[in-house]
Amino acid sequence: MSLPKSPFAPSSSLPGAGEIVLSLLPPGRQHLPTFSYQYPLKLIAPKPHTAQDDKHVTVAFLLTYGGGLVGGDQVNLKIELQDATRLCLLTQGSTKIFKSVERSVVSKQTLDVKVGAGAALSYLPDPTQPFAESIYEQKQTFYVEPDGSSNLLVLDWVSEGRRAHGESWNLWSWKGRNEVREYDELSKGRLLLRDAVMLHDKDISGTTLVANSNDMGAFGTLIVYGPMFKHLAEFITQELAAQPRIGAKNWSTDDAISQSSPSTQAELSRQAAHEAGLLWTAAKVRGFVLVKFGAKDLDGARRWLGTLLKQEGSVERVFGHQALLCLR
Repeated sequence: MSLPKSPFAPSSSLPGAGEIVLSLLPPGRQHLPTFSYQYPLKLIAPKPHTAQDDKHVTVAFLLTYGGGLVGGDQVNLKIELQDATRLCLLTQGSTKIFKSVERSVVSKQTLDVKVGAGAALSYLPDPTQPFAESIYEQKQTFYVEPDGSSNLLVLDWVSEGRRAHGESWNLWSWKGRNEVREYDELSKGRLLLRDAVMLHDKDISGTTLVANSNDMGAFGTLIVYGPMFKHLAEFITQELAAQPRIGAKNWSTDDAISQSSPSTQAELSRQAAHEAGLLWTAAKVRGFVLVKFGAKDLDGARRWLGTLLKQEGSVERVFGHQALLCLR
């Protein structure tokens, strides 16, 4: 006996595909006319909240079943922020990259985001956590308005793996690429920024990634762009200017810190960086501030970055305290 036919129309979505469209309805209420996903991707959107500047903010959690990607899983998420909207994109924990059965089996994640005029995106996820013998590729593309009115705050970071299990950069391969382009309906758009990171278990000389990591347990990139984050960009560059240079005398020694109390916000940030064994730099590129950092362990990087963003205050003011969930 044959099974009865399903009364539901067959899904046209591919596995791992998702789409978010965020629009603004009068008198300033945010609305999600499109919010869809397919396994292994899962999306959750709590009720919008009001930020400190009395503007509505929509929060969306980007999840995967099982907390990560099994070898061969692919996630493709498209997001459109229409004019004057605000989206806070988060995760509920690190994205685990599970072991691949062989080097030809790759887990992939693709994110395409269009940020409209006056719109703002805060994407501060928890880090990816590649397990031993895992292979992962990630490409994130952000399209902004040519007039410079779009706003972006994007964090992309990766940890060494499961330290409690004795793993430290035992992955096979991890590749990540972030691009920001001007939106153009007729083309890919002018490239404004490209940042790429490639990690392999061995380099061409045969040296292992563990040996090349300089005892760092986490690496990351922070992208800051747009008028809403102008003060944050300036704050970061001023903080960098106040740091001791590599090779110069380090005035933030243990003795110096123990003899002085952190009486200013800047001192708190510098103390957090010192305690984390953190190295970082920042550069201004075509209206962006690009921050690169490495830390001895993930918790240290989390404390430093959380201290930095909380001190300056723009993120909580524009998106609310939920935006810093991954840094608690």
